[in-house]
Amino acid sequence: MENVKEKKKVDTVLEEIADYVLNQDITSDEAFSTAHYVLMDTLGCGILALNYPECTKLLGPIVPGTTVPDGTRVPGTPHVLDPVQGAFNIGTMIRWLDYNDTWLAAEWGHPSDNLGGILAVADYLSRKRISNGKKPVAIREVLEMMVKAHEIQGVLALDNSLNRVGLDHVLYVKVATTAVVTKMLGGNKEEIMNALSNAWIDNASLRTYRHAPNTGSRKSWAAGDATSRGVRLAMMAVNGEMGYETALSAPEWGFQEVLFNKQDVTISQPFDSYVMENVLFKVAYPAEFHAQTAAEAAVQLHPQVKNRLNDIDKITITTHESAIRIIDKKGPLYNPADRDHCIQYITAIGLLKGHVTAEDYEEEAAANPMIDTLREKMTLTEDKTYTKDYLDPEKRSIANAVQIHFNDGTVTDNVEVAYPLGHRFRREEAMPELRKKYSYNLSTTFAKKQQQEIEKASFDYHSLSDMAVHDFVDLFVK
Repeated sequence: MENVKEKKKVDTVLEEIADYVLNQDITSDEAFSTAHYVLMDTLGCGILALNYPECTKLLGPIVPGTTVPDGTRVPGTPHVLDPVQGAFNIGTMIRWLDYNDTWLAAEWGHPSDNLGGILAVADYLSRKRISNGKKPVAIREVLEMMVKAHEIQGVLALDNSLNRVGLDHVLYVKVATTAVVTKMLGGNKEEIMNALSNAWIDNASLRTYRHAPNTGSRKSWAAGDATSRGVRLAMMAVNGEMGYETALSAPEWGFQEVLFNKQDVTISQPFDSYVMENVLFKVAYPAEFHAQTAAEAAVQLHPQVKNRLNDIDKITITTHESAIRIIDKKGPLYNPADRDHCIQYITAIGLLKGHVTAEDYEEEAAANPMIDTLREKMTLTEDKTYTKDYLDPEKRSIANAVQIHFNDGTVTDNVEVAYPLGHRFRREEAMPELRKKYSYNLSTTFAKKQQQEIEKASFDYHSLSDMAVHDFVDLFVK
């Protein structure tokens, strides 16, 4: 009797992600229109980061002078790179100032980090197709892959907390980028699963660089590293590299056993377009998202306190559990990466200046002694309702309240902000501000004429969707 090779069991997570990427049609107009704004906002954040030498020193080819035919262009720079290094460059720019979109769940993260890999590969493929006399990649495909990458990263984050086992959220960036880029490169289901299995088996970053006493700039390039690794694994898979069917569930040696405290990685709801529709924009403040509403409350209080700073007795911040766990910091703050992840620092800047900008985390601004004076007067208290509403899938609030108590016994109003400007509940209010943010960010790098050409292409959703990716990226070339 002929021996029939027994079909190996494949981890459900690998199969469900691969099926979604290959076969799911995205039918939500809201998801595509939101992705349009995410594309603009994310690129704008990357362009703004080019004003910071600590970011730009990391950009360019690994070996100076390397040239790549049909290579990936890095927006705002003259660099032409291979897609893997291009993804690192674009991903690092995007994340540098902590100003791109955010997803908050059991695990938090920034789904637009995946644009590093998606745009790098789309640009490369578009140029390669043109050189071979074929039809280029259109921006519509980039938007679709953004929706799917957001969904993969965000749905994994709903129930599977990496931070509670000491791992960094950029693992989900690597997984999401790997999945969609393998599809973009023409991968079939088996190749997508092979690539995904290697992403799960791959090293998973610790959160060391996000927390005192080791907070540092790696948190600004970690996502670039993750999205570029996703591109590398995808390219290997479509070239025939094997995968591992039980990369997550294998006894003793799988991801779940070794790195996830023996818990199962679960998918709590079907993949569709939920995450893109509900993603959070950082509209006004480049600050860790759990502090966005605290910044908003502090800015509202600024007129009442700006002339009474020396009369303040104490400042109370009422918040949710995740903020206390992640950004409640006392004592010295050593660098911008430390400061933009400190709720007390962010609140102090809002009270002092009536705004919060990226420059407020730099050494010159941080030298103001009043910042630490105010920080020392702050107390954080959890409101259980805030925590409950933060986790409620129908609300997903990120509430904070700030109140100032003066030495003479008077107090300000307790200014509560439940939903930040970038929340889905405030979309209509946010969109005009996102356009202003994009225009400002472009103006920091480009001359007026080039800025206007970029805006003309960017703002019209329908014409942008049909535009070839390489033509769009060429608008940003310096």
